[in-house]
Amino acid sequence: MKQSLQLKIGQHLTMTPQLQQAIRLLQLSTLELQTEVQDALDSNPMLEQDEAGNAEAREADSGVNGTEKDTPVTAAENTETIPDELPTDSNWEDVFDTGATSYSAPESGGSRDITETITVSDGGLHDQLFWQLELTHFSETDQHIARIIIDSIDNDGYLTVHIDEIHQQLDDQLEIELDEVEAVLHRIQQFDPIGVAAQDIRESLQLQLQQFEAGTPWLKEARILVRDHFGLLSNRDYTKLGRKMKLTTDDLQHVIHLIQSLNPRPGSAFDTDEPEYIVPDVYVVKKNDKWLVELNVDSIPKLRINGLYASMIKRGSNSKDNNYLRDNLQEARWFLKSLQSRHDTLLKVANCIVERQQGFFEHGDEAMKPMVLRSIADSIEMHESTISRVTTRKYMHTPRGIYEFKYFFSSHVSTESGGECSATAIRAIIKKLVAAENPTKPLSDNKMANVLADQGINVARRTIAKYRESLSISPSNERKRLA
Repeated sequence: MKQSLQLKIGQHLTMTPQLQQAIRLLQLSTLELQTEVQDALDSNPMLEQDEAGNAEAREADSGVNGTEKDTPVTAAENTETIPDELPTDSNWEDVFDTGATSYSAPESGGSRDITETITVSDGGLHDQLFWQLELTHFSETDQHIARIIIDSIDNDGYLTVHIDEIHQQLDDQLEIELDEVEAVLHRIQQFDPIGVAAQDIRESLQLQLQQFEAGTPWLKEARILVRDHFGLLSNRDYTKLGRKMKLTTDDLQHVIHLIQSLNPRPGSAFDTDEPEYIVPDVYVVKKNDKWLVELNVDSIPKLRINGLYASMIKRGSNSKDNNYLRDNLQEARWFLKSLQSRHDTLLKVANCIVERQQGFFEHGDEAMKPMVLRSIADSIEMHESTISRVTTRKYMHTPRGIYEFKYFFSSHVSTESGGECSATAIRAIIKKLVAAENPTKPLSDNKMANVLADQGINVARRTIAKYRESLSISPSNERKRLA
């Protein structure tokens, strides 16, 4: 094969480091952006936090590149004289706050309140059970059995392994009878929380009913119902249940009310899952009968170029220190411009969403209009993938609550008049219908589809079922209640 040189002309797109950084910052959530900003402050000496918060100050390194001036994201540089004593690393925490702060919208004007939430964990369910085990007089063998039983309890407080399997496991190690394992299990079932170490919800309810005083009204009937007719109670077959129990409707309602006061998940009180904090990216407020979007500039520290280090850069010098300062200065400018680009894009997308969803902000979910990412992308002349990055894990604080940007995007179904109704609006209507239904005769999916059809919204029964399940609403047979 003959080798030859050929010259070809072509065009292709290349992602510059600046563009890659801008895209990466765009898809970060507010809390992740706070971490990214702090990392930049720690690694780049040219960046510093603007404590004064002067958003109109100019960059102090204008003499470095002639007339070129950069505008920082939330605050520019302060050209005032630098103090003689600069803060050292020993008191850095005194002037730099790295914590996440949540803000609430003002109720009737005025400034927003800054609230701090502190959660203290007292340990999980297993820690509580092991602690009670240490306070209980057990032999060494019984303690070994108890530890295996506690390890087999899930976070809801239920025993995940049958007692026979635990005995078989212990019998392979030690010569232990099944009666010994059951005796230890009964002791653990007296631990706090009441109802723990049960193998199913029926046994847990029975354990909880055992702790009531003997004179409790309807206690005897409740124990009989859970012991002998729990299947009918689960199926909400109240007619047959009343006939089996020989109780009137009012009496049966008292018994069921006592059972409903019990905790079906006894271990939930020791749930150690940490709360997930949300810091809104934008605020939506109504001023002069117009909905306005404001950027949450307080969610991240205000940055600027360090004027002292910028002034140390010497023109024409190729020394190692000078090149280090010049490179960091350029990176700092790119970082600030990327942040500014992120904020501008957030505002554009948020303004477009608010403009298209005026009905939601005025009347709620039922007035939500169908909207897709492409419609926003065409409106602000950006690519659909960019809109997807902007709307993911970005939150909007509104008078109706905090919503993710993606909440305002939904599919649609056709109406008889030729219009469109969003899936969010249909879910809101279903929720409203269920809240207003007769508990003795709850609406089935087919009946709800007929009600929507009367309003001109054509929705299939299967679609109603899908939306109902997404709202965690039980089927009609499980929502049935006594009068």
